[in-house]
Amino acid sequence: MVRAFVLLALGGPGPPRPAPCRVLYARAFGNPPETDNPPGTGDPPRQRLRRKEQLLAVARQVATQCQLLQSSSGRPSSPQLPQLPDEPMPLQDAPGGLFQLPPGDPFPERVTVAWLSVVALAFALVCDPQENVSLAEITLRRLVPRLLASLRLLGPGADVLLRPEAADVLLDRLLPHGQMLFLNEHFLQAVDREMGIKASR
Repeated sequence: MVRAFVLLALGGPGPPRPAPCRVLYARAFGNPPETDNPPGTGDPPRQRLRRKEQLLAVARQVATQCQLLQSSSGRPSSPQLPQLPDEPMPLQDAPGGLFQLPPGDPFPERVTVAWLSVVALAFALVCDPQENVSLAEITLRRLVPRLLASLRLLGPGADVLLRPEAADVLLDRLLPHGQMLFLNEHFLQAVDREMGIKASR
């Protein structure tokens, strides 16, 4: 099962110090295990704060992975989103990867994170350790272009912060209750028609 989805704006070099990453949207699935809540944190406000801290920790780790990959490939990173036309963007060569977080950092149990980077954005699925990681990577590559198109994340007027319901609808269809599906083209095309999306493949 997928525990959470995170969309973040990557930080980058800039005076006087590197810009931090910023979580633009995050969604947790299911009820957190009881072990996620240390003694004295069982009330809802503390649970929400704890989950927010966990997802921010994941975002920082994803940003670090992106920076390491950019450094090793010799590509400079930029904290600025380019103003691109509202057209599909091919993602076949978009950098991504997998990494694991050990128990207690920040979840009480080990989790696997699948991530994908597009320009100055990154997307991540936080999965249970026994989850199918190949399916997680495929799901992410099917989900990301649709988020880019529906939220116009790479064009003028990007409005993920103003329209989180659009991301919610996509996740409800492609990742219902955190369960990954084997998504065929017929189903994806139906979702695209329903939401008026022209997503790149």
